[in-house]
Amino acid sequence: MKRFNIRVYGLCVEQGRILLSDEVRMGIHMTKFPGGGVEFGEGLEAALHREWMEELGVSIEVGEILYVNPFLQISAFHPDDEIIAMYFRVHLKGTIVGRLSEIPQDFDNRPGDQQVLRWELLEHLRPEALTFPIDQSLIRHLPRLFPENF
Repeated sequence: MKRFNIRVYGLCVEQGRILLSDEVRMGIHMTKFPGGGVEFGEGLEAALHREWMEELGVSIEVGEILYVNPFLQISAFHPDDEIIAMYFRVHLKGTIVGRLSEIPQDFDNRPGDQQVLRWELLEHLRPEALTFPIDQSLIRHLPRLFPENF
């Protein structure tokens, strides 16, 4: 490994549902939480605001850090990178501009990168519904992090 890749994600829960992002990037289908990479010279909260504005077109209120991966995770896309992922509680300050669907991986037939957002009931969310190991490990902590929804 040659560098750390710091990632920030938002956990947005409303009415017992959590927001997920279904994406196709570089031909790879994935389901994850909204967010992404921290750029050099950028703070964690600023990165999260930028990622949500870029991907969802919405402003957010950033709360506390809820989870950081406690184990070594190598990047699925860059094998020289070690991933450090931080998950924040977020609240929407507006309406999501991105495409929403109730169907997982509901992409159209056009080529290239795509993203579709969807709300999933917390009580139905299972680790295997998410693509990446860090997201999967977070699932078992959701009842503790959002007890009012379980």
